[in-house]
Amino acid sequence: MSNKTIFFDIDGTIYDENKKVPPSTSEAIAELKRLGHNVAIATGRAPYMFEGLREELEIDSYVSMNGQLVVYKGETIYRNPISTDSLKSLTVFAEKQDHPVAYMDPYGMKVNVDTHVDIETSIGSLKLALPQHDAEYFLNHDIYQAMIFCPEDKETVYVNEYPDLYFIRWHSVCMDVLPKNGSKANGIAQMMKALGVKKGDIYAFGDGLNDIEMLKFVGHGIAMGNAEHKVKEAASYVTRNVSDNGILEGLRMVGLL
Repeated sequence: MSNKTIFFDIDGTIYDENKKVPPSTSEAIAELKRLGHNVAIATGRAPYMFEGLREELEIDSYVSMNGQLVVYKGETIYRNPISTDSLKSLTVFAEKQDHPVAYMDPYGMKVNVDTHVDIETSIGSLKLALPQHDAEYFLNHDIYQAMIFCPEDKETVYVNEYPDLYFIRWHSVCMDVLPKNGSKANGIAQMMKALGVKKGDIYAFGDGLNDIEMLKFVGHGIAMGNAEHKVKEAASYVTRNVSDNGILEGLRMVGLL
């Protein structure tokens, strides 16, 4: 069997509900690498948010911030920041709705308000430190992903107002903001160009709404058992829950282990 490339989402895929890596997942990923396959991460997180995980699993290739920054074997091969003008307009509009905005680059995240319960609820669910206040951060840094902290019934307001941006909800009170062409699928396509590989040799595991395009795009999309229904519909395969050896069983299901 020729070498394959396998992409793994983090939250709900590599990480279980306690933000831990199940032993069977660590062992399965180590075995993939021993067999000569390429292993990469595909996540909505910024690189600083999963540095420890990369070290733990010894993975140096990743599609981060939902495809906006792509790194292969430690070298950046693709960047796709949001324009400053778009962020200025979005911030003014969100402030009128009383919705906080977060700005994310590879090294950190800042928010345009001192504190807000929706920030605590959503970012807190990732077991990460809450971002600091810096309303002008986006003016002096390349921002690859923003976040709008708003309820689901307000989502269409932004979709209609900003057709040049792409909104992906990942929490009941928060959605990611990307350039229109932004997605994990696009990030994977950029890595495929660098590797010179075909879709038939690409596999991906995911569980969230921001994984749908990725699972549809790759040759072999595997949804976790704990994935939302829409995600399972987009996948070619559905494995077990992340905490029930889901990664290991999924890799066996597609014949990689």
